Amino acid sequence: MREYLLVFVVAAAVTFLATPVARALALRIGAVAGVRARDVHAKPTARLGGLAMLAGLYAGLAVADRLPFLSQVSRDWSEPRAVLVAATLICLLGVADDKWELDSLTKLAGQMVAAAVMVQMGVQFSFAINWDSETTLSLGPETAVPISILAVVVMVNAMNFIDGLDGLAAGVAAIAAGATFYFAYSLAVLNGFYRASPAALLAAVTAGVCVGFLPHNFNPARLFMGDSGSMLIGLLSASSMISVTGQVAYGGYAGPSRSLPSLIPLAIPLAVLMVPFLDLGLAVIRRTKAGRSPFAPDKMHLHHRMLEIGKSQVRAVLFMYFWAALVGFGGVAASFSSAPLPILLAILGFGLLGLVVLLLLGQREARRDANAAVGPRTG
Repeated sequence: MREYLLVFVVAAAVTFLATPVARALALRIGAVAGVRARDVHAKPTARLGGLAMLAGLYAGLAVADRLPFLSQVSRDWSEPRAVLVAATLICLLGVADDKWELDSLTKLAGQMVAAAVMVQMGVQFSFAINWDSETTLSLGPETAVPISILAVVVMVNAMNFIDGLDGLAAGVAAIAAGATFYFAYSLAVLNGFYRASPAALLAAVTAGVCVGFLPHNFNPARLFMGDSGSMLIGLLSASSMISVTGQVAYGGYAGPSRSLPSLIPLAIPLAVLMVPFLDLGLAVIRRTKAGRSPFAPDKMHLHHRMLEIGKSQVRAVLFMYFWAALVGFGGVAASFSSAPLPILLAILGFGLLGLVVLLLLGQREARRDANAAVGPRTG
């Protein structure tokens, strides 16, 4: 655990220190986000935050490669190298978009190339659920490769879609990575697996780069992560998700709820990443029904709805953090419980309570603003 903590701290520290450098470079080359009708920020803001996060990723994995315990991950598995190569490709694609604003098809093609490289280098689903029993089936490359590429591209775009408020994507990704690490590490402890695993390492370094970037990106943001950052953390999240769910035969493993033992590992990342997945799904349905491209931008994402309800960008972001943590860590806790139903009901209850609180706070602020606009009565 101490070596994982060290990797997390190094990734966070390097990202934090590299972010001002990325901001200076963005201002120098003109990679700046202007103010558009759908945007929330009120003034032009530099992008290229992904470069700082990439530096943190390299530093974290480099340190892990030199530690006595975690160095075995690189020796025994190809995932760290695959992630570094693919992360570099997708970050460079994002840099080009941050500077020149590429069209959606070009970005999609680049995402598929980066995903294919990572999958071909070893980050891919190896097992699937056998629905007739509590066992898993081995997947051949003709099935594993396209499914894995699709999963990566979906996750990349899900993270890209929620990057609309200061600190939102970085915070949600950090929470998701923390919950993924909790699940992967606890599963190894309970089942006697080797505790140095690609899933736990990738989750720890992902959490580190997001936490290191967050102080510069929280409202009011001094630097946006841009597509170079949102696509990068989407790819990192996908890599740890695939590693923890698709590369271990979970049939009959110990610990999680016995009700659906082989389904729980697949449900956990979906719960952890529910916020970006839900936002992506709603956006695709909404835009398709309107006869528009699924990638056409609008101002109707979940974070925009929360902003309308809460009347405050910080409040909306904190609520999304609360939701992500509640669903993610609550889902992990339920998976390791012999009675998961009460935990799941508690998650639902707390989620609804949080939404009510946000709504009440927003209404109170709206009434205060209305009273201030009317002004004091005279006579």
